[in-house]
Amino acid sequence: MGPRYPSLRQPPLALARIGPLDASPARIAAILGSSLGQDDIGYEGRLWLTADGQPVVHDDPVVRVGLRRRPLADLPRTEVSDHVVGLDQLYEIGGGRLHLALTTDDDATAEAAVAMAREAGAETESRLWLRASTWRQAASWRGLSEAVRLVDDTRLRALDTGPERRAAALSAAGVDAVQLPEGDWTAGLTTLFHRFRRLAFAGPATHRRQLDALLAMGVDAVSSDQVERLAEAVAALGRPPSTTDPARSPATP
Repeated sequence: MGPRYPSLRQPPLALARIGPLDASPARIAAILGSSLGQDDIGYEGRLWLTADGQPVVHDDPVVRVGLRRRPLADLPRTEVSDHVVGLDQLYEIGGGRLHLALTTDDDATAEAAVAMAREAGAETESRLWLRASTWRQAASWRGLSEAVRLVDDTRLRALDTGPERRAAALSAAGVDAVQLPEGDWTAGLTTLFHRFRRLAFAGPATHRRQLDALLAMGVDAVSSDQVERLAEAVAALGRPPSTTDPARSPATP
């Protein structure tokens, strides 16, 4: 293993994917919490609204009802299977302490998520990370809450003006972080975004070698559907590394 770069957030967030997992969200939280602090773990997934305006986390916008597949947007929450996790359930499990990194491209869904986070407790808004596939849409959600965290969910090849200009744009717009797939990140990219005080979110990653490599690059959050590996990789970081690079910023809470 080569040199390890420090993340801005110490320790990095460990985010378990909601959707393809066999374990219940409560079991996932227990696995992560046994190795990591409760303030440093959470879930990631895609967020949708049911017909009665309830935010739920699911991989797809459709679910199977009997022999048919129907859009979540057409179903009231009472008609949606129990395996589809409600945002309110995640807040009940974590008591408002877990971080939630949730992706949506719908303004109404983002508004509903912020409203539910606000109702859940004083600190929950600052632990809600709303991700959008365009940074301008993410930036537009700042009007919903000053505390909520905003994330540009993109890919390296989609940064048509280049990563440095994107980092500058995110900083100017108040978007807190950038999410890139596991294979897009390099230590140079984390260094670049950190110079603009933007956090680096990575994943999903499946294998321990991928998780270790991302953490060595200095990412601030990593996601996986392999919960035990995720917990072990983040726990193995131990104390934050030192750095002699004067351009790197010290770790922040």
